[in-house]
Amino acid sequence: MKSKELRSVDSLIVDCIERANVDIICSVPCNMLAGILSEIDRRHLVHIPVCREEEGVGIAAGAALAGKNPLVLMQNSGLGNAINALASLTKLYGLPLFLLMSHRGGSGEQIVAQVPMGKAAPKLLRALSIDFITVEDVKDITLVEHAMKTAYRENKISGALLSRELWR
Repeated sequence: MKSKELRSVDSLIVDCIERANVDIICSVPCNMLAGILSEIDRRHLVHIPVCREEEGVGIAAGAALAGKNPLVLMQNSGLGNAINALASLTKLYGLPLFLLMSHRGGSGEQIVAQVPMGKAAPKLLRALSIDFITVEDVKDITLVEHAMKTAYRENKISGALLSRELWR
């Protein structure tokens, strides 16, 4: 039953990605996002795995300059790695970008090293004036699509933190 629920959540999120007309997806590996990444590949969406988050932001910036709608998938812990690229490239030049992040480090987190960035990520996003939503319930997944479309329409960076609760 649990794996069926996982596929359902992952499929719903990828449905949002498709409906928001995302053209290119860059991703850094994350076990919470593994099902989403599998679904992206199953649907043959344009997907570029990257080694580091700022690499994904750089590729996404190039795609945005070419008129594409880019998405970067990563853990919230990778936000720290991407701050300079987000602030001095994407944000400075008003390039659209959506950050879809697993929100690690909250209640029930088994890996203690995830906790500091789990707490800091929302504060960092606010400090950078990046609009974001936190998605904790399946019924709120469609908010991701709306947030993506807004980011692309308004040429800005936005994001979503996907809570572990989504997959429970």
